[in-house]
Amino acid sequence: MKNEVPSLILCESTSDMLLSPSAPPGNGEIAMPHYAVLGCGGIGFAVAKTLEERGKELIIIDIDENKVETLKEQNFNAFAGDITDHATINRITMNELEAIFVLTTFVEVNKKAIEHLRTLLPDVLIISRAMDVANKKGLEMAGADLAVLPFNLPPRSVANAIIDYLDRATTNKHVQNLLQIIHETGSKKLAIVVHDQPDPDAIASGIALKEIAASVGVKSDIIFRGEFGHHENKAFVNLLQFDLEPTKEFHREDYGNIALVECAIPGANNLLPIGTSVDIVIDHHLVDIEHVSGRYIDIRPDVGAASTILTIYLKELGIPLKTEVATALMYGIRIDTNDFKRHTSPIDFMAAAFLHPKANHELIEKIKTPSMSTETLDVLGDAIKNRTVYGSYLISNVGIVRDRDALAQAADCLLNLEGITTTVIFGVGEDMIYVSGRNRDIRINIGKYMKQAFGENCAGGHSTLAAAQIPLGVFSGTKDKQPLLKLANEAIVKRFLSIVGFDT
Repeated sequence: MKNEVPSLILCESTSDMLLSPSAPPGNGEIAMPHYAVLGCGGIGFAVAKTLEERGKELIIIDIDENKVETLKEQNFNAFAGDITDHATINRITMNELEAIFVLTTFVEVNKKAIEHLRTLLPDVLIISRAMDVANKKGLEMAGADLAVLPFNLPPRSVANAIIDYLDRATTNKHVQNLLQIIHETGSKKLAIVVHDQPDPDAIASGIALKEIAASVGVKSDIIFRGEFGHHENKAFVNLLQFDLEPTKEFHREDYGNIALVECAIPGANNLLPIGTSVDIVIDHHLVDIEHVSGRYIDIRPDVGAASTILTIYLKELGIPLKTEVATALMYGIRIDTNDFKRHTSPIDFMAAAFLHPKANHELIEKIKTPSMSTETLDVLGDAIKNRTVYGSYLISNVGIVRDRDALAQAADCLLNLEGITTTVIFGVGEDMIYVSGRNRDIRINIGKYMKQAFGENCAGGHSTLAAAQIPLGVFSGTKDKQPLLKLANEAIVKRFLSIVGFDT
């Protein structure tokens, strides 16, 4: 079956990759907006500015031609027109609209525009401006989802309240879409696929989606291929008493729907065969959206953790939070944001505030301080001993590695060395070369560099941390790994330094 249009796709905070770029009107039409601001006085401009700051595509209509010219000079997509005139409204390309803000200071003008808009767009969110309680009710009867009373507040404060309402309404709509798709799983189970060797964020997110599925009577399995290598990950699963085991065999026909969580592409660091049709994708990593497909897609690279996204879902749905689930989600957020010091957004803090009174913080501290395994210590020692420094880049080959999570710990540790802003630690496993990177140079996005160096399907991450898994191919299973270590060292170092532009 052909994939439907995604219900929700959120991309980089600075630009929504699915939105058409602004373009001047042509043949009576304008570029594809997701939002329309009708009436650009103080409140209308504040709303438009807030949307622009979020990287959203919008169209502005105002009756004042001089004001419209000023808006165009500020690179807004705008045109002059009377919004009570149907011809003016009909100039908006409407098939991508998510919300319309009718914000003139004239209540009757707003009312007439809303009545026409509601006949054209019965499902689009409409937010209007009222002047008193009486015409607030009249605007809502005309079709506005919300009529705002400014109460002489500063325009920016009113705009923030409007955008908050928009966020809540949008989240509710999309979460209901998610719930519907889960419910369609029917008598079969939902497959919740997380990446191989799942970390706390992936585990917590999978557990949370399992809770959401259970709320509508759908059973689910959390599916992954690898082991819990990192000592903290083992402590996380054991102390929270999650019954999770690697999946030895996966049969698509055993499941109704498939959800990818904290990963986005089948076959990219997960056990799904490449090209598998999935229904739900929830992730917070930067990914080429053209390679992602599903009926429900929520990808937010501006959010610090997938656990944040799932927490918002649980909050919006009003599902009671078990202590172990709240603890897992809180820990997932803390780990992926490095205790809110790395790649953290306001929504991460909001999610943490919601989870805080429900989580077991004593248990979190126990998870954070388990004993270090001897293998982790060996990998750290090898990373220190074998390190080579290229300017501010530190690259180290630790040789044969069984615990790939130890690479991340070594990358974190060596990032603290004086003069080092980026670390790349790698080792050879049974059938993969594993690479872990860390970065604190604001000019560098190590996630993008990893993808460019090792391939879209082999690597990913954020500006501050990234990882890659490079298949050994025909060399898999080779007993003598020493030649492979030499080849891997030359390939990894050469590729990475070439991408970052370091001349060796």
